[in-house]
This record gives sequence, C-alpha cells and structure tokens, in this order.
Amino acid sequence: MSDVVQGSKQGVSVSDAKRSGVTDAVLGFFANHYPAIFAVAGCVALWQFVVWFFAVPTFMAPSPVEVFYAFGENGAILWANLLPTLLEAFLGFIFGNLIAILLAVWFVYSSTAEKAFYPIAVIIKSIPIIALAPILVLIFGNGIAPKIIIAGLICFFPTLVNMVQGLKAASPAMLDLMRVLSASNSEVFWKVRLPASLPFLFAALKIAATSSVMGAIVAEWIGSSYGLGALIIEATYNFRSPLLYATVVIAAGLAVALFFVVSFIESKVVRWKPDAQH
Repeated sequence: MSDVVQGSKQGVSVSDAKRSGVTDAVLGFFANHYPAIFAVAGCVALWQFVVWFFAVPTFMAPSPVEVFYAFGENGAILWANLLPTLLEAFLGFIFGNLIAILLAVWFVYSSTAEKAFYPIAVIIKSIPIIALAPILVLIFGNGIAPKIIIAGLICFFPTLVNMVQGLKAASPAMLDLMRVLSASNSEVFWKVRLPASLPFLFAALKIAATSSVMGAIVAEWIGSSYGLGALIIEATYNFRSPLLYATVVIAAGLAVALFFVVSFIESKVVRWKPDAQH
C-alpha cells in the first residue's frame, strides 16, 4: 500500500514539474518578447477602432473580429492551401540555399569561377521575380516545379553573397597558423572558414526563410489552382475580404514560423559572436 502511495506521489511530483516547466517557458517567452506582443496587440486594437469608428465596409477592410471568424468558417480551406505553399517554400529554401552555399565555396577557392559566374548571379538577381515567373511557368507548366524554382531563386542571392563574405572573413592569423601546421584545404575549410562563415550564413538564412514564402506565393499568383497565393487571388476577385485577410495572416505566420525555426537552429549551432573570433 505504501508503494502505491509513494508511486502516486512521484507521479504527482513529475506532473507538477512538467507544469512548472511549461509555465516557466511561457513566462520566459513573454519576458523576452513582451514589447513585440504589446506592439502587435496595440496595432490590432487600433485596426479594430479605425474600422469601427469610420464604419469601413467589410469588402474594403474587415475588422480583426471578422477576420477571426473567417478562420473558423474557412479553416479547412486555409489548411488545405497552406500545405502546398509550405512544401514549395521549404523545398525552394533547401535547394536555393544549398546551391548558393556550394557556389560560395567554389568562388572562395577559385577566383576565376568567381569572376566568371558572380556577374551572372547578379544579372539573374536583377530580373524581377514577377517577370521570371511566367517564363518558368511556360517552361515547366503549372506544377510544383516553377514554384520551387522561384522560391529558390529568391533565397539564392542573399545566401551566396553572405556565404562568400563569411568564408573570406576567416581570421588571417588562424589561416597562417593552419598553413604552419601544414593543414590541408579541407581541414582549413572545416576548422576555420566554415565556423567563421556561420554567423553570416544564418543571417542570410533568416532572410531566405521569409523570402521563400513570398516566392512561393508570387509563383502561385502566376498560374496555380492551389496554395495561399491562389487563394489570395480567388478571395480578391470574389470580394471575400475576411478570407483574404485571414490568408495574408496565415502567410505572414508561416514566414515568421520559418524565421524562428532558423533562429532556433542558429542558437544551437552558433554560440559565439562574429567579432569574438578575432
């Protein structure tokens, strides 16, 4: 009997510890982000007041309450269109950044390659995505491929620029030391250049995380019957403003979520500041 009582007490203590941990996490999050939380709440309250005070028609600008109801009424539609956009943005993020990182490594170790192909990357970046999207749709059709390519192109250039700068930011003293120790190029890369580039890389990845969502949505505007971009077009043409605003909120939330995922990974990988290396 005493064993049962002791076991129940242990179960209660473990449960209490879990609840305490969750409470501490919530309080810690609020303590770190309360200015942003209050700022967002203030903007929403101002939005609600302006719509109410000026009697703005719903088809022009719905109130936050109407947008909130739109989530409940169209939850299945929003979820069904969120998943394709998330997949396109994620795959574009992976492939665009992977190619950019590989090219950056090549450029650092080959000045000829950098002089030859860096200007081409700049030219591609200078072409508006809204102009490239129809061309890619004509070539690859209305499937998922052009959406991934466009999302990848938006991610590509910032990562390429930052990664090249980061790889070249390695401490000259550390590079000299590695040469004295007769280190190979691969050892110099993994032990000196790559660690030096990580703060630059994650700065670019955080930009790319939000840009990839924008790229996927722009691609869906050009030619698609699914995804958040297609839903935005449909809601606009049918004057379903609450659904339109709800879709925009979902798209923004997706971009912010990807940003925080990259930031979380950065906090686990990069535990030093860039100038701490010198």
